[in-house]
Amino acid sequence: MSAVKVNPTPKLDRDGINRIIQVLGFLLVTGGILFACAGRLAWIEAWVFLSIYLAGVLLNGLWTLRHDPGLINERGRIGPNAKSWDKIIGLIYTVLLLGTMIVSGLDARFGWSTAPLWVKIIGGIGVALSLGMTFWVMTANTFLSSIVRIQDDRGHQTVTQGPYQFVRHPMYAGLLFMFWSIPLLLGSWSALIPSALNTILFVVRTALEDRTLQAELPGYKEYVQQVRCRLIPGIW
Repeated sequence: MSAVKVNPTPKLDRDGINRIIQVLGFLLVTGGILFACAGRLAWIEAWVFLSIYLAGVLLNGLWTLRHDPGLINERGRIGPNAKSWDKIIGLIYTVLLLGTMIVSGLDARFGWSTAPLWVKIIGGIGVALSLGMTFWVMTANTFLSSIVRIQDDRGHQTVTQGPYQFVRHPMYAGLLFMFWSIPLLLGSWSALIPSALNTILFVVRTALEDRTLQAELPGYKEYVQQVRCRLIPGIW
């Protein structure tokens, strides 16, 4: 969702601490799933993925903790007006993302499919670019909630700054890039299946969120007239 920063800047609270624990815990769970399914720790592609992801999380988290801890607080809670349909989408997204890790790990163990080195390199670059997009979005949007809601309690506003000049949902665009890059980096063509399902899910989520914002967020309809595309500039 597009937004501007509000003052004064709040301090990190219990919700924010919970969010930090959630992100780091998810990273540990992801690593555990990858290596357990692969049946070995000597899997360089998985270590590269986890290293890139950890670096991105630390860079993003440290910057946000210093400049906008209120955003971390928001992403760590289910606030008022949270849409029930997005809670369901969030659960399915998590299952499919973990499914990507499971399939990738099993693929590494049983050799269902293989990818050449240049594909893995492209995947690694894609993961890094996706994390870079996430960082850019979070520096521009203090209202980037984990669950779709109109944040009246935080002075929710519509703007067109940063990546929102190009598409209306740049965070989701970055996630779609991530979905396809992870299997490539891990060398698993098979894992593209759950990634494709997550892509479809987020296209639906984008449409539902966009409809919600147009109906409930002041100024968003005018913003839609300025930025026509939701995810891909010049296409959709």
